Amino acid sequence: MLSVQLVGRLFAMAGRVCLSRSSAGLGTVGPVEAAIRTKLEQALNPEVLELRNESGGHAVPPGSETHFRVAVVSSRFEGLSPLQRHRLVHAALSEELAGPVHALAIQARTPAQWKENPQLDASPPCLGGNKKTRGTP
Repeated sequence: MLSVQLVGRLFAMAGRVCLSRSSAGLGTVGPVEAAIRTKLEQALNPEVLELRNESGGHAVPPGSETHFRVAVVSSRFEGLSPLQRHRLVHAALSEELAGPVHALAIQARTPAQWKENPQLDASPPCLGGNKKTRGTP
């Protein structure tokens, strides 16, 4: 039998949208991705949290967790500049950004802003680690 507390938490979670999309489309979540999700949920209590591991599109070994894109929708962002919002995300993920995460693309929006455009942006293709430019052979 479910406890009253557990049922309450399930209903609260059902009101939020939390998605994870791995770059390989396998839906597997690694330990870094799980830590990012947990820390952002605890720090920002987001209404929407979309997290995508884009490491597979970069020059890293298979299964890496180094490149991420995140959309965080939180009322905590009300009245804050984009820089202040990013600082909140960076503060929550300081350990990951100092270690395994090489790149983090952030979309930090208020609930009203998300209603206007409710999607996670796409990253451009990786050009590799040798500083190539488009059109260069």
